[in-house]
Amino acid sequence: MRRRTFLAALPATALAGGAMAQSRADNPNRDRPDVHGGDRIDGATFASRSAAWGANGAAATAHPLASMAALDVLRLGGSAVDAAIAANAVLGLVEPIACGIGGDCFVMVWDPKTRRVEGLNGSGRSPKGLSLETVRGRAKNGLTPPYGAVSVSVPGAVDAWWTLHLRYGKLPWKDLFAPAIIYAEEGHAVSQNVAYYLDRSLKNFSRPTAGIEEVENFRKVWAPDGRTPKEGEVFKNPALGRTYRQIAANGRDGFYGGEVAQTIETYFKRIGGWMTKADLAAHHARWDPPHKVNYRGVDVWGLSPNSQGLATLQMLNIMETFDFKAMGFQSAAAIHHAVEAKRLAFEDRAKFYADPDFFEVPTEWLLSKEYARERAKLISPGKILTPVFPGQAPSRGDTTYFTTADRNGMMVSIIQSNYRGMGSGLSPDGLGFMFQNRGELFALEDGHPNIYAPGKRPFQTIIPGFATKGEDPWLSFGVMGGDMQPQGQAQIISNMVDFGLGVQEAGDSPRWRHGGSSEPTGEAQKGIGVLNLESGVPEATKAALAAIGWNLAPDPGGYGGYQAIERWPGRYAAATEMRKDGVALAY
Repeated sequence: MRRRTFLAALPATALAGGAMAQSRADNPNRDRPDVHGGDRIDGATFASRSAAWGANGAAATAHPLASMAALDVLRLGGSAVDAAIAANAVLGLVEPIACGIGGDCFVMVWDPKTRRVEGLNGSGRSPKGLSLETVRGRAKNGLTPPYGAVSVSVPGAVDAWWTLHLRYGKLPWKDLFAPAIIYAEEGHAVSQNVAYYLDRSLKNFSRPTAGIEEVENFRKVWAPDGRTPKEGEVFKNPALGRTYRQIAANGRDGFYGGEVAQTIETYFKRIGGWMTKADLAAHHARWDPPHKVNYRGVDVWGLSPNSQGLATLQMLNIMETFDFKAMGFQSAAAIHHAVEAKRLAFEDRAKFYADPDFFEVPTEWLLSKEYARERAKLISPGKILTPVFPGQAPSRGDTTYFTTADRNGMMVSIIQSNYRGMGSGLSPDGLGFMFQNRGELFALEDGHPNIYAPGKRPFQTIIPGFATKGEDPWLSFGVMGGDMQPQGQAQIISNMVDFGLGVQEAGDSPRWRHGGSSEPTGEAQKGIGVLNLESGVPEATKAALAAIGWNLAPDPGGYGGYQAIERWPGRYAAATEMRKDGVALAY
């Protein structure tokens, strides 16, 4: 690829250095609850923008540079998979607070040749040398610590990219890393959300009680002057650029073997951790056929555990038993019934979702319409179900989401994450990335399906979304953000199917997020939990929900990050998230 193709995306002022934008903290007009967005002449009044339309390809990511890199790849004849890999490499640099090569990756691909939705599980396993007894010895309140070496599992993202490229790639592997390498070595201007969360990460990792073995490597990469970059300032990460060059030149072995793997092993030995070259070399992504449920004529797809993909499908199965259209858009009745569906599905999630190599998940029963009808009978229109219990199975032996599409009809739904915030707080010597802390999501209770074991994959929150109509692809979408993901996915599908919203409007619509359900880590439910509502939810709806008995909270964040591409005959409509820094592009 020609270098200038990607440098054109960098403003001259950014390359020259210096922050041009005013930070949120310095802006005296940032908090005006009486001020709302401008008025649109067409479409939903709450929509932030219209969808981006194109006949040849599309990309929707959480950062403009990643979307532009994906579109450049598509224009050069690359596949949607090529575009997704290029975008993800850029995101690992420009959005390190959400993703990177130290994390895992899950994917669904619409293959236009086989006309099937294909699924890929790119999650890594716990180190073979880390025992349950050791993890329990470092537990806090009976739970795996959220930071430090005990929370680190093998990163799966790079091997997932490699596996995808072997099957669906068109351009040379090395070319896909060109934009990310240029931005790493020559710099890019930091976006608003990233600047905010980098500062929070520095403060969080620097706490004496954080339990992180070392934080100097974090400071060297992201706070070399004692502070993290502000919005609009130019940031470079030449260490990550060198790591990307190793991967570009040597494929998956450039990460899971050779110099990088040796550096990782040496680093963990130095800090008293457990990851080894053997752990890295043994990792391989797995093709995993996704499951589907039909929601009012639309087939919605989800990946198997150890992901939480079944939770979206369980929610929709329960929701389908009620007439949401008659309840009304953003009504108290619609939100109440959807939240109750979430609470029921999440109790099953806490009890049954685990690595299928260690536990036989009763997937067919969990996704059956009969079971959904049984669960739906527990929901009352004017009363909150409490307590909520998981079903009785029959006896038997902060994340980034993005999506791409190409002119041949391939659509890629991909989600990649370091899990909590930036991850574990640990950055290997001179490699420029941070390790994920997915190991925090293991349970430590004897007999729990998700109990920690060496070489086991932890429960995973990250889930790509996909929907088809009949035999045709319809929607590649996702809503990033921990346990918000199935809640957000169900809201997107309901917004489009039940209420007829467009692909951009469905994401701009105010969201709800319920917290306090039982967790796959062994945490018990916290009463009826807390129902968080965005400010855009009508006041009458909030009052009616409070009258039912919900504990409401106006949490100003945590509602996920949405990207989507909708397939129309001969064209695509791409949408992005107004809550993040993303851009949707099509041509």
